[in-house]
Amino acid sequence: MNKADIKKVVLAYSGGLDTSIIIPWLKENYNNCEVIAVSGNVGQAEELEGLEEKALKTGASKLYVLDLTDEYVDDFIIPCLKAGAVYEDYLLGTSHARPCIAKGLVEIAKKEHADAIVHGCTGKGNDQVRFELAIKHFAPTMPVIAPWREWDIKSRDEEIDYAEAHNIPLRINRETNYSKDKNLWHLSHEGLDLEDPGNEPTYEKPGFLEMGVSPLQAPDTPTYVTLGFEQGVPTTLDGEKMSAKEIVLKLNDIGGANGIGLLDIVENRLVGIKCRGVYETPGGTILYAAHSALETICLDKMTLHEKQKLAITFGELVYNGQWFTPLREALSAFVDKTQERVTGTVKLKLYKGNIIKAGIWSKYSLYSEEIATFGESDYDQAQAAGFINLYGLPIQVQAMVDGK
Repeated sequence: MNKADIKKVVLAYSGGLDTSIIIPWLKENYNNCEVIAVSGNVGQAEELEGLEEKALKTGASKLYVLDLTDEYVDDFIIPCLKAGAVYEDYLLGTSHARPCIAKGLVEIAKKEHADAIVHGCTGKGNDQVRFELAIKHFAPTMPVIAPWREWDIKSRDEEIDYAEAHNIPLRINRETNYSKDKNLWHLSHEGLDLEDPGNEPTYEKPGFLEMGVSPLQAPDTPTYVTLGFEQGVPTTLDGEKMSAKEIVLKLNDIGGANGIGLLDIVENRLVGIKCRGVYETPGGTILYAAHSALETICLDKMTLHEKQKLAITFGELVYNGQWFTPLREALSAFVDKTQERVTGTVKLKLYKGNIIKAGIWSKYSLYSEEIATFGESDYDQAQAAGFINLYGLPIQVQAMVDGK
């Protein structure tokens, strides 16, 4: 890539520390190129307030705010929910947002005839891969500029120094300088005291948690929620029909108030670094628990077990930025087939960070009380003897051979 050819770029813009200083840096290092800021709205809420004014003041020519919330939930979150996909207990909140945002970035880059796409991901993280693999899918020849892989800045403290020197307003200070990512599914916290796995997260400290409270501060009485699913997709909450996005947002409030969805994890990044993070995913944690409970009565043993194995691969694909790949699409096709009868209702009790099952119902339930009962039934228990003889025959033959 010849810097002289870069006259207009599209920047993935959040208004946070990284992307705020990238705009003046680009102008200083890429021939005063035009910078078009693009913010993909995946549910950052208040983080979008005042974003246009800030982008323009720091040198952008314009700001696009793309409402991706419905697309994000329907086309990215729900397929992962149906698959039961997680990565080392992490519910993929940043992972499946990045390909959604990148898709929108490419659309604007093509519309604006941009010479390159810019992102603020570090060279240590996963997001650089997620953004760039999605860009390669939609715009295979589009150059990508990643300032963290070029500039001399080495730390977030140095980023703050640069911002102060260029009169760039920040919403953070050096004491609260956690690296955060927020959308309608989750909030992540990294950095500062969390970099030491020996430090307990300050869950009870005012301002640390943003989507809920510590289980210690949750109500002393439980909250019940009832979720309805159709073919694996959440469609009702407490009997009221809602879109999947509305259900996620409502469950965020309910789950957050009950201390649900906190995860403290040292995860294995794609680039080979172990990283410690604290995640808040209140609504998503409830949905995963409810969906999993419903599958226990709707799926047969072999399908459920195979699906659980493939969920690991699905989660790794999403985590590793490989959303737009033939394998992910093939796995989604398999998952969709398994979900054809995952329809029913799940009741859960939420209490101080715990999710307790309180009832499961489905017209497709494979659970038969008449067969499973400890009371009288038509099940012929004498047949078990023949089954055990055949099932145990290899063990019996091996023992006989060993005994000779």
